[in-house]
Amino acid sequence: MDNKLNPLAAQPIPLDNAKDEKVAAAADGALDPAYVAKATKVAVEFESFFISHMLHQMRESARTLAPEDSPTRDRVNQNMTDMVDNMLAGNIANQRAFGVADAILKQLLPAPLNKVQ
Repeated sequence: MDNKLNPLAAQPIPLDNAKDEKVAAAADGALDPAYVAKATKVAVEFESFFISHMLHQMRESARTLAPEDSPTRDRVNQNMTDMVDNMLAGNIANQRAFGVADAILKQLLPAPLNKVQ
């Protein structure tokens, strides 16, 4: 049997380019501060999107259950409450109140860097 096809006989591939060196440095725990900042920003933005979507769905179900002459069914009020929900979601996400951003950062960053702020 040919050893090239045997996964148990695979030889490690030497690091020969800058990308592989960055991966090796990341495995050692030496992450680029710009990567940490971007990962944190994206994680908080995703938490904001998640909370905004949840608030939108809650508001939509309240509108569906409201009577026809309710102010919540007015289109102008809907637009205003949607804007308020987006702002509220951003503020809640910046506080990391739901923990979604922290859970994402635990997956993206090594243990010493994913501390809750």
